[in-house]
Amino acid sequence: MLDAVVVGAGPNGLTAAVELARRGFSVAVFEAKSTVGGGARTEELTLPGFRHDPCSAAHPLGIGSPAFKDLPLGRYGLEWLHAPLPMAHPFPDGTAAVLSRSVAETALSFGPRDAGAYRRLVDPFIGKWDTLVRDFMSLPSTALPRDPVTLARFGLAGLPPSSWLMAQRFRDERAKTLFAGLVAHVMAPLGGLATGAVGMVFALAAHEHGWPVARGGSQSISDALAGYLKDLGGAVHTDYEVKRLDDLPPARAYVFDTSPTALARIAGLGRVYDGYRYGAAAFKVDYALDGPVPWTAEEPRSAGTVQVGADRHEIGAALHAASRTRQAPDRPFLITTQPSVADPSRAPEGKQVFWAYGHVPNGWDGDLTDAIERQLERFAPGFRDRVLARAVAGPPELAARNANFVGGDIACGAASGLQLLLRPKLSLFPYRTPHPAIFLCSQATPPGPGVHGMPGHNAAKAVWRRLRTMG
Repeated sequence: MLDAVVVGAGPNGLTAAVELARRGFSVAVFEAKSTVGGGARTEELTLPGFRHDPCSAAHPLGIGSPAFKDLPLGRYGLEWLHAPLPMAHPFPDGTAAVLSRSVAETALSFGPRDAGAYRRLVDPFIGKWDTLVRDFMSLPSTALPRDPVTLARFGLAGLPPSSWLMAQRFRDERAKTLFAGLVAHVMAPLGGLATGAVGMVFALAAHEHGWPVARGGSQSISDALAGYLKDLGGAVHTDYEVKRLDDLPPARAYVFDTSPTALARIAGLGRVYDGYRYGAAAFKVDYALDGPVPWTAEEPRSAGTVQVGADRHEIGAALHAASRTRQAPDRPFLITTQPSVADPSRAPEGKQVFWAYGHVPNGWDGDLTDAIERQLERFAPGFRDRVLARAVAGPPELAARNANFVGGDIACGAASGLQLLLRPKLSLFPYRTPHPAIFLCSQATPPGPGVHGMPGHNAAKAVWRRLRTMG
């Protein structure tokens, strides 16, 4: 009998398996797809030689993740590469604000009326990121923060809605718009509880460690985790779809890197997660380009990630349309990445890979491609002339690629209301289920979305405590 079986070989499932194997437990991972990766994969989606990341590409929370930093992933091929700028946000007038490694450069891009306010917002946490993020991303699996004072100060600043934080802190549109875009990365409504913390986490991550890409593609993260797991004695079985618990070998514990509803269905837990809500979906287009994106503003040309939205009102309207009115926005807010700026190996010489996604209603089956490209043309005239090929994925395609993306929700659950903080339900033990031997470790558990492995890391703690009590 195995000590633990993990269902799903995404970053969280692999991290959970690694943490258990490091502690001497026998572990096997079962993955429905032919390769490991989940939301961290790399494929030639358009043309030969163009290596695209079908989901996550830039990793501000990955490079600083407490889970990943504790593992020797560099020995297994993971290398982080940085663009000159982590992120830029262009405006219709041809200028841009930036999120730089430098707090001063970032503040300067907001203009004189908000530069000081931004420095006052982030300065108390600069130099304390590693401890803060370990405390913040380990809740509620740990009861003893390493720096409770800094964590409490961060909570006071970040618990209010981002709309309140922006109104209280900033005077001009440049800072408000960039900050609104940061919150929209988790598809959270700007007026939601604790959305101020979302924006602050992304900003602080950029100042401390940047927003890098993985050399060769996001698949490198998953491959490094799988390689380390195998060296620890763990097994990975691909092309193995699990439909019920009886499909798995006997084990003392079962750990699911799946959506809560899939877990309940497979494990026969009934309606325990019926109240769990899935949020707005992504509509994503991967591009093969014959050269760089022709941004009007200079700063986005050297940025790894570019946010595209004219102002915070346009961003808020796009989020509202996707999550509340059940309509696709006419002017979608776009998150775009330019991996080739940091990693030229992603495309043939002189060419580039590029992706963009906007928000649409969950399960939407329309085509947002034209709206995405019209939005890009506002800030990068001539963009369409650079397109060699495109690969389009709306909610149905995203859900088909990854069963955790229910209805195209790449966050595996709405990041709004209390569900932003309390996932998948109100509980001090979110990784446990009603069955004492079954655990959940996906993005549907704290600290939520992103390729950082922390849900898997935290869930593994709950599992090994259970295994030790069993003797």
